Amino acid sequence: MTYGISLDIGTSGTRAHAVDLSDGKILSTAMTACHPLPGANIMDHLTFCINMGSDLAHNILMDTVNKVIKSLHVDTNKVERVAICGNPIQLSLFQGIPVDDLAFAGENAHEARNIKQQKRDAGVFNAAAVGLDVPDSTELLVPPAIKHEIGADALAMMYKSGFLEQKDNCLVTDYGTNAEMALKVGDEIYTGSAAAGPAMEGQSIKYGMLAAPGAISDLEYDFRWRCKVLDDDIRAQDGDLYDFGLEMCMEEGPMHGKAKGITGTGVIAAVSAVMSSNLWRKGKLKTSNGKCVMQDGVYVDSHDISEACKAIGAMRAGHFTLLEHAGIKFDELDIMYMAGASGTYVDPVKAREIGLLPPSCGTIYQIGNTSLSMATDILRKPELLDELQDIANQIRSNHVMFASDKTFEQIYIQELAYWEEGMTLEKYNQNLSFYGIQPLPKPKGVPTVHRIVERDIPVLGEYGLTILDDIGTELVGKFDGCTKCGYCVDECPEKALSQDEDGTMRVSTKRCLGTACYRCQMHCLEGVYKYDQLKMV
Repeated sequence: MTYGISLDIGTSGTRAHAVDLSDGKILSTAMTACHPLPGANIMDHLTFCINMGSDLAHNILMDTVNKVIKSLHVDTNKVERVAICGNPIQLSLFQGIPVDDLAFAGENAHEARNIKQQKRDAGVFNAAAVGLDVPDSTELLVPPAIKHEIGADALAMMYKSGFLEQKDNCLVTDYGTNAEMALKVGDEIYTGSAAAGPAMEGQSIKYGMLAAPGAISDLEYDFRWRCKVLDDDIRAQDGDLYDFGLEMCMEEGPMHGKAKGITGTGVIAAVSAVMSSNLWRKGKLKTSNGKCVMQDGVYVDSHDISEACKAIGAMRAGHFTLLEHAGIKFDELDIMYMAGASGTYVDPVKAREIGLLPPSCGTIYQIGNTSLSMATDILRKPELLDELQDIANQIRSNHVMFASDKTFEQIYIQELAYWEEGMTLEKYNQNLSFYGIQPLPKPKGVPTVHRIVERDIPVLGEYGLTILDDIGTELVGKFDGCTKCGYCVDECPEKALSQDEDGTMRVSTKRCLGTACYRCQMHCLEGVYKYDQLKMV
């Protein structure tokens, strides 16, 4: 028997299948609880790579991927093919391709820094050569990016959803940290990527976790709020019943005692609950203790809700901006495809109500993890690479860089005022009108929802799911002049930093917030601690 491994390298973590190549059957599934590189989003990973070196970033990532493969319950000496999917930065880090052209946008920036545009077409490579612990003969199958900033994961959500064949105006979004999205109007496709932040994946949240057993994934209204908790097969089951206004549990459910944390979709459901219960005012939770308590000690606080609101605002601003660039009104858009774990488990009706979907969408499809699904398709049918390359070549895409787009900027400013300052929708639309931007309508009616998959990874295989938390590595260093006062250790918000008796500093990469933080360096009383001088163990 020979095996294949399909991989989805995401910003929040890695997912993988082991596949029997004789019949294409999925045998097992594994996923990591987080990403091994410091930081909570793609820009953190990119900056770490630029500052610390691409070799270091590549080695840390490959160490994790090899651990994932070893956990799949198959003989790695019999792995014949590996197929991979992900965004351009993650795939470049995986393959050891320079990322300078992704870090610096524009021809002038590239010319000034003598940066060469990297080719990211479909191809077959040697898996062992990139650092995988597999036989030397193992092939690595890599799908194409559409453009250097629109990756294979965006192609996957378009290809697997039916988006490309849709004749009517439609929108597809991968609900994750980067929120890749595409709007199809006739033969034109408008793409963008909103930095929604890690809250969508349950990260940077007090009790946040990825979609895994024990995670609160939703809140279902039944005169009070019923917690929905993922079981061992990652299916949502009934948990406890809570009244958030009275701040008490009304009834224990079958999943009582089994909640470990909350997913991004659970946080989105909490936003919907506190908004409908009038418990969110000017950026604060108006409960007695500033928390929204669910079950088994799991709660969200004002910071968690605020992080989720920023993510919602970024996504709504992204969708809004694509419509403006395409020159269409909200009432001309009816069809929505939701991809990714968050797009699978979130209640689409609640999501539309609070702004994660355009308010006009009346037909909604929840399609699961398209990135891992497409990698598995490639594994079973390697010639699919040629078809995907042809599709990538034919797509006429208009990419909107939200970070520098004036329309996005104006809309996102209104979003922040709406969520954090309590600005009314009427004032929101008045401000947009001043800039010649169409008004944001309120949702009407009840949308028709087509849940294509029950969970984001539909098939786990006979060996089931393995979740890895023991990933990442340590960065270490000693600094002349260090007095071992421990102030830098105390200031680390994620408890990622420790110090040995001999003064050696140790940073856990999976916990570290990386370049988005640097509090350890900023609070060094002697000014000798230099994060960029740390080395991998």
